[in-house]
Amino acid sequence: MNALLPRFLKSTYRKEPLISVLITMGVMDALIGGFNDKWSLFAFGLGTTGIALAFKLWRLQQRRPLPEEPVVQHYLPSRSSSPPLPMLSVSKKKPRL
Repeated sequence: MNALLPRFLKSTYRKEPLISVLITMGVMDALIGGFNDKWSLFAFGLGTTGIALAFKLWRLQQRRPLPEEPVVQHYLPSRSSSPPLPMLSVSKKKPRL
């Protein structure tokens, strides 16, 4: 679990840095305001987080799924650019020593 959380956070921040920063700011404001009985800061934090999450959901809905095309990898070309090599035949005679 400890190794998964930093990897998840890094990938999230790389994909959408603005939304991630707004969510982090909102959560921190809400935590600070909640523990210090500053209800205006708590409400501002919740509002910032809510707006950032709503914006993220709106952007997810705006994305159109890309049609999946199978990736074909050709390791060798379909035709060779060089002429074919002649066939080698093994002679049945004994070699001279």
